[in-house]
Amino acid sequence: MIFTHATHNDIPALTSLINRSYRGDSSRAGWTTEADLLNGKRIDEAGLIQLLNNPDSLILIARSDETILATIHAHRETDTVHFGLFAVEPSLQGGGIGKELLAYAESEAMQQWGVSTAIMEVITHRAELIEYYERRGYIRTGEMIAFPESDLWDQKIDSLELAVFHKKLAVI
Repeated sequence: MIFTHATHNDIPALTSLINRSYRGDSSRAGWTTEADLLNGKRIDEAGLIQLLNNPDSLILIARSDETILATIHAHRETDTVHFGLFAVEPSLQGGGIGKELLAYAESEAMQQWGVSTAIMEVITHRAELIEYYERRGYIRTGEMIAFPESDLWDQKIDSLELAVFHKKLAVI
């Protein structure tokens, strides 16, 4: 497995991977599905292009040969990195790829930007995902954020919220 930075050539494959990892029946092959909570897309190609063009943003990928297996987005906010759009091919979830990619992303953020803290938000309905991040050293801040609205998706249930997590990163 190779870890690297995404390029514009990766956008179509990344869009497909992220959407099938979180939404629709294909996402049910893994354990990170949001199919019971939301309809629609998680992101579109225009959204990924915007992230890729942002100088304070990295899209990192894990690949085997030419196949993208996983991705995560990192966005610098002063001395903090904000992680999101973390997706692993549904049929490969639970095999350690995500754990390795997250560690790579933390390391890259520290090397690229000198950040000392990572933050992320997780849907509160996703207890198993919350436990996953807690095993990786992320701690609830107590802050809650209303789930964002978008033309890309519709909520299937009311009162979706995001719990905010943080982690102090090791000093390089």
